[in-house]
Amino acid sequence: MSNPQLDAASIARLSLHDPTSFGIQHSQTLHRIALLQHWNISPGSRVLEIGCGQGDCTTVLAHAVGENGSVVAVDPAELNYGMYSHTLGQAQDHISQGPLGKQITWVQQSPLEYLSSLSPRTGDSKAFDVAVLAHCLWYFSSPSLILTTFRALRQHSKRLLLAEWSLVATYSAAQPHVLAVLAQAALESHKSKSDSNVRTVLGPKRLTKLALAAGWQLESEARLQCGEGLLDGQWEVSTCLSASFEREVERVSDERERGVILALRDACEASLEGVCEGQKGVRGMDVWAASFS
Repeated sequence: MSNPQLDAASIARLSLHDPTSFGIQHSQTLHRIALLQHWNISPGSRVLEIGCGQGDCTTVLAHAVGENGSVVAVDPAELNYGMYSHTLGQAQDHISQGPLGKQITWVQQSPLEYLSSLSPRTGDSKAFDVAVLAHCLWYFSSPSLILTTFRALRQHSKRLLLAEWSLVATYSAAQPHVLAVLAQAALESHKSKSDSNVRTVLGPKRLTKLALAAGWQLESEARLQCGEGLLDGQWEVSTCLSASFEREVERVSDERERGVILALRDACEASLEGVCEGQKGVRGMDVWAASFS
C-alpha cells in the first residue's frame, strides 16, 4: 500500500457509515492499515479473521490480499446487533455489495464452532495462511476460552496475528482510557453473561503467555500510538462514568469489591483533570500488535 492516506479514504468509503461523521470511519481504517504494516500479509493470502464485527478490519484485509486472496470473517454476534445507526448484518451486506465483496465470506458462528467444522491439516496444506484477531480478544468470556481458541487455530492456520489495547498510555491523555477499561473489567467479572465491549482484559504479557501455551512462537511485536481520530478511549470513558455504570456497580454484593470498582471509576474521573478539553480530549491508549508462527 504505497499511499496509506489515499487507501484509507477509499477503503473506508466501502464501509457503511454516517456521511456526516466520515472521519470516524476513516480513522478506524487508518489504524487497521497501520496494524497491517506490522503483520506483513502477502497478496494472495488466505485469511481467517476472528471477531470481524462490522468489518472495519475485514475491508483492509481483503484489500491487502487482493483478487487472488480471500478472507473468511467470523463473528458470533447476532446480525441485528448494532450499537450505532446500523446493524452488524447491514454493515456486512453493504461491504459484500462493494468491490471487495467477492473476496469475503461472512460466517455468523462462534470461532470454536467454525474451527471444529474444518478438517485438520498439517504444514502447507492448512486451510489458512494467517489467522487475525484484531481488537476482539477482550470480548472473549474468559482467558481459558482464548487459550482453547489459540490451540484450535494451530490446527488450521500457519500464523497467528493479534492486535489489542496494551494497557499502556504513552500520551497522558490516554490514561483515562486505561482506567476506564480496568473499571469495566472489574465490574464485568461479577457477571455470568455480558454484552459489554470489555469482558476479559488481558495485556500483551498475558496474551503472549496464552499463545505460547497453545504452541505458538512469537515472531515479532510492536506497540503503536493511536491517532487522535480514534474515539475508542472517549467511548469507554463515557461508559465508565455513566450513571448506568454506577447503578450496575451497586448490584455487586460484596462491599469491598464494590469499593475497588468505584475506586477505579473515581481514578478515571480524576485523571480527566489533566486532559485538555476533559472527556473530549481523551485519546486511545497504545495498541499492541504481534505475530506468531
